[in-house]
Amino acid sequence: MSEHQIPDEGDMLPDVAMEGADGATVKPSDFRGRKLVLFFYPKDMTPGCTTESIDFSKAKDEFEAAGTAVLGVSKDTYARHEKFIAKHDLTVPLASDPENGLADALGIWTEKKMYGKTFMGMVRTTYLVDAEGRIARVWRKVKVKGHVDEVLEAAKAL
Repeated sequence: MSEHQIPDEGDMLPDVAMEGADGATVKPSDFRGRKLVLFFYPKDMTPGCTTESIDFSKAKDEFEAAGTAVLGVSKDTYARHEKFIAKHDLTVPLASDPENGLADALGIWTEKKMYGKTFMGMVRTTYLVDAEGRIARVWRKVKVKGHVDEVLEAAKAL
């Protein structure tokens, strides 16, 4: 993989530090030895992101039974994540990627267009990572409805 190539299925997931609960650092390598679902979403408290986070929370026990950790990631501050978690009783942990380090490394912090305006934003993307840290599956430009069930099936099959 060249320096500028975006990691894809079969590649190692970049091990970039993010901010987790209570200001602690969280990195993908913290989950080595078990499978990991990393779901990247644009923004806390928005309809699609709320639905996706609630759906992953509802399925958390099933993911754990499949030996799979789940971590949601957005650019939002951890303080905002805490409000989001409390408001919607989320059970999956969230991490903040405020400088877009991991999102940039994965090529999912990119130019987007809406209502004729161009802006930088997070592309809703989910990664299933194997126990060694290798990307097993990528879902790009995720449509939320039914997505968690599809990811759970893939995690069980891995």
